[in-house]
Amino acid sequence: TVAKASEALGAGEIMLNCIDMDGQCNGYDHALMRAVSNAVTIPVIASSGAGKEQHFADVFSQTNVQAALAAGMFHRKEVEIDAVKKHLSSTGIPSRTWSHQ
Repeated sequence: TVAKASEALGAGEIMLNCIDMDGQCNGYDHALMRAVSNAVTIPVIASSGAGKEQHFADVFSQTNVQAALAAGMFHRKEVEIDAVKKHLSSTGIPSRTWSHQ
């Protein structure tokens, strides 16, 4: 696969974008994320599809991705980053924290 070839050529991580899910806000493509994250040993970052806090918990609990990103829902202020972090914490999934004091 392209993912395995990328890893063999020295890629340190893969940001996996599913263009079919991009902008849909229906969640990540779990089958794709699972297939790629199971095929390689480098970190996989899920991209495209998040629209609510639960989508992050779902992709972490149902696949082996090490990170997940979103942009549109944050730019449009539909969901706050802190809300995602709090939701992940409430489901036992750790996330990075920071203080902007």
